[in-house]
Amino acid sequence: MEPRIQYAKTKDGVSIAFWTMGDGEPPLIMSPPLGWGHISLELRVPELARWYKHLASRRMLIRYDTRNEGLSDRNIERLSEHEIASDVEAVIERLGYPQVDLLGFYGLGPVMLRVAAEHPREVRRLVVCSPYVIGERVYASARGLAVRGLIENDWELFTKTFAHERLGWSTEQAGEWAGFIQSAVGQRDAALTLAAHAKIDWSPWLAKIRAPTLVLRDQFNVAASEGRWADISDVRLVDLQDRRPVYISEAGHAAIDEFLSEDDESDARADLPSGMAVILFTDIADSTALTTKLGDVAYREKERELDASLRSAITDVGGTPVEGKVLGDGVMAVFGSASRAIGCAIRCRSIGEDAGLHLHLGIHAGDVVREGNNVHGGAVQLAARVASASAPGEILVSDTVKGLARTSAGVSFEDRGEHELKGIAATQRLYAVRWRE
Repeated sequence: MEPRIQYAKTKDGVSIAFWTMGDGEPPLIMSPPLGWGHISLELRVPELARWYKHLASRRMLIRYDTRNEGLSDRNIERLSEHEIASDVEAVIERLGYPQVDLLGFYGLGPVMLRVAAEHPREVRRLVVCSPYVIGERVYASARGLAVRGLIENDWELFTKTFAHERLGWSTEQAGEWAGFIQSAVGQRDAALTLAAHAKIDWSPWLAKIRAPTLVLRDQFNVAASEGRWADISDVRLVDLQDRRPVYISEAGHAAIDEFLSEDDESDARADLPSGMAVILFTDIADSTALTTKLGDVAYREKERELDASLRSAITDVGGTPVEGKVLGDGVMAVFGSASRAIGCAIRCRSIGEDAGLHLHLGIHAGDVVREGNNVHGGAVQLAARVASASAPGEILVSDTVKGLARTSAGVSFEDRGEHELKGIAATQRLYAVRWRE
């Protein structure tokens, strides 16, 4: 039985068609994976139908048609960056869930970059597959202009050429795919869409994204997968050694499954633990000087905003922020794994830098004792001292944490030697976290 077609209304009055399949939170909102979308006809494509069913077995899956495609309103000339993004925003608002994951493909994938940047609280995780970030490089290139000219002059020839290029000149399904494209989008709408995307540069949004982000690049579109990905504070790049598009790549499917399920463990958001925990401690550097410079009121306002942002980031990646009193102007959190704590520390550092408030960050692992909404013990004190030993904007970890995260965190460690820490009897060997910017 096919899922029920529903509609969301954008702020500029466009009806966006979507369906939902499965249940479970957070929902996963997916843009058209075929380049052109038709949410009803796609269910007749065996490879897609099987993948949709697989994704929906773990969470609610939402597929939507963008404006001018599929079952959404057609003949829409309002195709600015803001208006294209409003298609996704309308679906998010219509669903009414506090958080969603986003999955975007190719030419329509980059819109997810803006949505994630503008909705940091609503977007938990972001996946983009070979997105065309700077439209001019693709749609206004010599090849892109030739494609757009073919669309305008011979629509049937374009659809057949596009299908054959993707599936191979001898593939029988190419004819069926050409028919799918002709049903999914009209000739005029296709020309309008490509012309609009040629004018958009989505890259300025990269640095504003706070959600953990996975960028998949298949060999078919790798040349077009440009973008300053290091601008994203928490990004992973995976180059698939596969010329097949992501949606039929087993390696692509596995990478997406693993990334989206990282926070699904039942204990990921558990209450504060007693026993073994990985402790992240953050503190604002030079807070006294900042208070003098900004004034008490202005500093406290910035500190409160930073506190809220850090706690949100900690929760987003599966940590538990401590609600009790901590030393200085800091935020403390506990995690179930060292790799997750390190990833969160990198994200917190970026949040502090963006706010103009540099942070000391330290991580240690050991036994803690829970009392209400706080944790205590020697491990907590050591984590605070490790943070105090760090330079502004630096992440230091203890030898214990380095051992736990040696192969799992995707970072390297720079030996900073033995340190005598205030109130700690034994000297501690500390390491600075290094990652690729």
